[in-house]
Amino acid sequence: MHVKICCISSVEEARMAVGAGASAVGLVGRMPSGPGVIGDDLIRTIAQTVPPPIATFLLTSEPTAEAVIEHHRRAFTNTIQLVDALPPGSYRTLRAALPGIKLVQVIHVLDEVSIDEALASAEEVDALLLDSGNPKLAVKELGGTGRRHDWTLSRRIVEQSRVPVFLAGGLNPENIRQAIDTVQPFGLDICSGVRTNGKLDPDKLTRFFTQIHRS
Repeated sequence: MHVKICCISSVEEARMAVGAGASAVGLVGRMPSGPGVIGDDLIRTIAQTVPPPIATFLLTSEPTAEAVIEHHRRAFTNTIQLVDALPPGSYRTLRAALPGIKLVQVIHVLDEVSIDEALASAEEVDALLLDSGNPKLAVKELGGTGRRHDWTLSRRIVEQSRVPVFLAGGLNPENIRQAIDTVQPFGLDICSGVRTNGKLDPDKLTRFFTQIHRS
């Protein structure tokens, strides 16, 4: 099971996450709302310390392909997590400008329409990440809500997607086995569920990974 620890805020947190067993770390750029936002210079600094083959995800809410490209050039991670929908043709623009950089599209699972959105994106990206935000609000929620969504919808996406699918949204050491059994995702993504007072909690990290590896 691939695990991404998100909302990493320092080199020390990145080392803790990788040491616990994370195969990816999430670095949150400017967002309209939600936790974990850090500056692009710090994102770049942290990303430079993470050893391969660990993936470094830049979470970007930029609204156009051109703005995403500029954001990546400031942060320089090996993966881009697109937390909102982009205009048609954006994936092709990103591929041309950033060869070798993995693209992960976030789908905020709200209803049946989310399944169609996910499967359409799966034709053009390297992976999907199913989260519990709501981009339709006046102030968009694009992640870090700590809420669960309907995992039965996520399972249907996993079953039909041609690319790997990460599950996010309200995961914690207490519910992770149920999440895995219900959704059967390729990977897991967690932020607040392994934190205490906003800081990465080594005890919660250990319990989280223990539950994941429990047969």
